[in-house]
Amino acid sequence: MPTSSASTTDSARSASGGVQSLERAFDLLERMADAGGEVGLSELSASSGLPLPTIHRLMRTLVACGYVRQQANRRYALGPRLIRLGESASRLLGTWARPYLARLVEETGETANMALLDGDEIVYVAQVPSKHSMRMFTEVGRRVLPHSTGVGKALLAEVPDDEVRALLGRTGMPAATDRTITTADGFLTALAEVRRLGYAVDDNEQEVGVRCLAVSVPDSPTAAAISISGPAGRVTESATDRIVPVLQQVATELSQALTAQNQG
Repeated sequence: MPTSSASTTDSARSASGGVQSLERAFDLLERMADAGGEVGLSELSASSGLPLPTIHRLMRTLVACGYVRQQANRRYALGPRLIRLGESASRLLGTWARPYLARLVEETGETANMALLDGDEIVYVAQVPSKHSMRMFTEVGRRVLPHSTGVGKALLAEVPDDEVRALLGRTGMPAATDRTITTADGFLTALAEVRRLGYAVDDNEQEVGVRCLAVSVPDSPTAAAISISGPAGRVTESATDRIVPVLQQVATELSQALTAQNQG
């Protein structure tokens, strides 16, 4: 009996040597995440270029495995089994980053952090504390809104402005301090400055008396940023000139390490 063309396509190996149906399934999951976690089949077809029957077959499999669930409105949402995978991956990413964060602490004297953009929130996945008696502490696993953080600015500076506006519309922009940016236009102006300078600043915007400097990790397998945070009296403008090149160098070296792990 001849094999159907759809079956042949799904079982075929891709140009990279992988299994095409697996590559397509993971691509659909990533597209769902980029869309906020919930999409319709027609949206997935439009963005991926795949025919609806192929997408429907892949989504049925993902639903059966628990990685996707179908809503009452017939749209598809990311499923709960992904949470365990994501949490484990975040912990591992934090473990890999710790030696680099420790170097940041040694060279800058301030607390070093690593954070990811998870949906509409920032989640801290690793921290190495400063050795100063007065130091900043952020609990690993803590989630915050991105508009008031240095790592949030560093990560969103790489996202198109219309997507940033949509995110801010979903989260709102509550003021953590009287220095917090609370308008979308003001925040987009700040992101343009991040792109111009190559680093982000949280200047008393998340917590009074605290300054944070942050950079994104270039070419990271998942969008990530590292930062240092400390009392505003220590993380001054002159200290910024000294700290930022260290942050950028460590981010580059961490990126290389993560890329090597990803390829391995």
